Amino acid sequence: MLSSEEKQEIIKKYGVNPNDSGRAEVQIVLISTRVKGLTQHLIANKKDNHSRRGLRLMLGKRSKLLKYLRKTDIERYRNLIKDLELKDRY
Repeated sequence: MLSSEEKQEIIKKYGVNPNDSGRAEVQIVLISTRVKGLTQHLIANKKDNHSRRGLRLMLGKRSKLLKYLRKTDIERYRNLIKDLELKDRY
């Protein structure tokens, strides 16, 4: 889980204003941060299939948001991909 301080830091960095949690970049970064934590959990707990399902759902949501961002503003998409060190396959 993300602490509220970490979440506010991400919103401040990627949002337009401190309350801008709806922006696509902010949502993608928040999901990516949760994915990293959940991946570590699943390495330690290999049989936790319920969390694995949650991870797959998060990855699908992140994929949809990245496709949307690529379709609407390619420059913001490229900057975000570079920041998060993701592959350009969306």
